[in-house]
Amino acid sequence: MSSQTDEPPVRFWSVDDVEALDFDPAMQEMLEDGGLARIRMPHGEGDAWVATKYEDVRLVTNDPRFSRAQLAGRDITRMAPHFIPLDDAVGFTDPPYHTGLRKTVASMFSRRRIEELRPRAEKIAEDLLDAMEQAGAPANVMEHFNTPFSVAGISELMGVPEEDWSRIIGWTLLVISSAQGRRRSEQAKEEIGAYFDALATQRMAEPRDDVVSHMAAAEKEGRLSRKELVAFAVLMEVSGINSVRFNSANMVYLLLTHPEHHARLLAEPDLLPQAVEELLRFIPHRNAVGMGRIATEDVQVGEVTIRRGEPVYASYVAANRDPEKFQDPHSLDFDRSFNPHLAFGNGPHYCAGPWLARMEMQVMLRGLLDRFPGLRLAVPPSDIRWRRGELIRGPEAIPVTW
Repeated sequence: MSSQTDEPPVRFWSVDDVEALDFDPAMQEMLEDGGLARIRMPHGEGDAWVATKYEDVRLVTNDPRFSRAQLAGRDITRMAPHFIPLDDAVGFTDPPYHTGLRKTVASMFSRRRIEELRPRAEKIAEDLLDAMEQAGAPANVMEHFNTPFSVAGISELMGVPEEDWSRIIGWTLLVISSAQGRRRSEQAKEEIGAYFDALATQRMAEPRDDVVSHMAAAEKEGRLSRKELVAFAVLMEVSGINSVRFNSANMVYLLLTHPEHHARLLAEPDLLPQAVEELLRFIPHRNAVGMGRIATEDVQVGEVTIRRGEPVYASYVAANRDPEKFQDPHSLDFDRSFNPHLAFGNGPHYCAGPWLARMEMQVMLRGLLDRFPGLRLAVPPSDIRWRRGELIRGPEAIPVTW
């Protein structure tokens, strides 16, 4: 059992000096130290534990003694000035209640269902690339391709009409922004929540084959409250857009700054799905850590005891670079066939749409490689500007030519 005197020192964790897609030095130090670390982040109160080793992360994210529901009312230390999900979001629930909520949309995000959407996704990509080619080089590939494609993918599945996509992208960017301040982010959450509330009312009266209609049916049957529906819809829309938008942009940047990897995908098209998995593992897609958990009883993790009531975080980004799990973890290796990465999370809160994200990123990269085999950065890599003070890492723009 650990005592107050033998706990690790508290590390203040800020990400202000992490450049581009560099691996966070603080994560590297915590990995090298092994075990759980103690951290304090810029917002909230007190300290917290954080797991960085692969097996520790799996334990913390899968053990029912670590609760998301008990975050309610706790102002725990965190990177952002506010919690991103709405208060009634599925992210703040625990099994078995959490399991029931996810079942309301599970069939819409199955692998089979998503594969049926691939031809439509390929057509959207083709049309966007046509427009980018017609606009001519140099072009910001994020503006022409990554952003509109990511908005279209999740929005069509959710049932958001195309005429509303521009409003949706504005809200989603504000919701995940820490730079705009808590008040503006909270306002954006309220506005997008009101939007999905109204959309659910429409779908209740006139159902379609989309996620919001399935959720509205669940509400009608008493399996979902309206607040839960709205919070779940907002979470899926926001995460579905931003995770694909920035992760796909990070992938484009890495390929254009790793010419040997770019050349391999041009020469070996069948390698793409495996390459996407390695890119997902390799890319440090977020700053610091996401949502924490609260220990509901004393839990021994390695050599430390997390006491009842203490907050604990898990870093999927760090776990994906654990040398005890991945050989040569800091190398981007498209030949890595055994790749049990945690880019989509782990345990009950595993991402609801991993097959959608995989399919979209495969379609986007395949489209770019086929249409523009000579694609290259239009500026030196050092001129690319990166999002600062934000929760999700990624470039602000990627100027390209071909």
